[in-house]
Amino acid sequence: MNSFWFDYLKFQSRSRILSAKSQSNHFQFLNTATMMDFLILFLFYLVFMLVSVVMVCICSKTNHLKGLVQGGTQICSCIIPECIQRALRKLLHYLFHTRNHAFIILHLVLQGTVYTEYTWEIFGYCQELEFSLYYLLLPYLLLIICLIFFTLTCLTNPGTITKENELLFLQVYEFDEVMFPKNARCSTCDLRKPARSKHCSVCNWCVHRFDHHCVWVNTCIGAWNTRYFLIYLLTLTASAAIMAIISTMFLVRLVTMSDLYQETYIDDLGHSQAVDTAFLIQYLFLTFPRIVFLLGFVMVLSFLLGGYLCFALYLAATNQTTNEWYKGDWGWCQLCPVVVRPPSAEPQIYQNIHSHGLWSNLREIFLPAVPYYERKKK
Repeated sequence: MNSFWFDYLKFQSRSRILSAKSQSNHFQFLNTATMMDFLILFLFYLVFMLVSVVMVCICSKTNHLKGLVQGGTQICSCIIPECIQRALRKLLHYLFHTRNHAFIILHLVLQGTVYTEYTWEIFGYCQELEFSLYYLLLPYLLLIICLIFFTLTCLTNPGTITKENELLFLQVYEFDEVMFPKNARCSTCDLRKPARSKHCSVCNWCVHRFDHHCVWVNTCIGAWNTRYFLIYLLTLTASAAIMAIISTMFLVRLVTMSDLYQETYIDDLGHSQAVDTAFLIQYLFLTFPRIVFLLGFVMVLSFLLGGYLCFALYLAATNQTTNEWYKGDWGWCQLCPVVVRPPSAEPQIYQNIHSHGLWSNLREIFLPAVPYYERKKK
């Protein structure tokens, strides 16, 4: 056992790691069932979250989700007092149906908390262990880029349609007469609806090439800020993944240098057992709870953001928007047994007429032509 390593850890972590002898004694008195509780519960929680996300994505294409929400609402209305129901309805309406800065504040608080924990718990340890400074500083570089494009996404006009630019937007995209009929009008804005546009009920305006309304940036994602949103999402995902990798490398280095994997413990039957991976994770959680919790959080965040990033890049590569994908009649959805169409409904085949190849589609997003036309007009 490396005594220098343990002396260092005792000094740096304020006696959170014991010497090799005390580790061995500690392992003998740990209860195996108690140690496994946390890991099992965490795995159940992770599986539940992933299954819930998948089911929401599938049911959102059908009326099943609406029925489940209505059924859950009726059950809750019989249990929860009316005054609490009114307060919850007002809160949900404020958070999701009005423009507010609640999620922006939450976003910045979470990001600040994660980076504070990374700086306080991981950066110093890894620096003393002679990790490459470039790798340790990479999350901060990604943070700066992320905040720049987060600000640009929030402040850039997404492509608001007004009476002044209505005729200009009508000429940008071709009408397909299926999802976007030619002579449709917005009843709220009293404007002709250009192809690929949609009225946002939260912002109360029509948006050119409307993708979705994002509560995390408190604005719509449209033609003029999609490029900023994609880069923001890319850097946010990359920063979470880099933190997960660095945290994992630190814990692996810790286990390797301290020979924890060679220790033994006494199980419930009094038998000596070699330390396995699950038991080792439990012990690391008890020793470095904040680092392991941070690792679990950024790992889950990396998977969720990575999945959404892949979906957003797929839409960009095929020149689709989230709104068009949601309304479209896709083949995979037709094969899904959950999706059941009414027998009286006549199928309307939607074809994406706006895709003109990968590079052309990406150029349209990252170099939108409409702002330049508008400047010439001015």
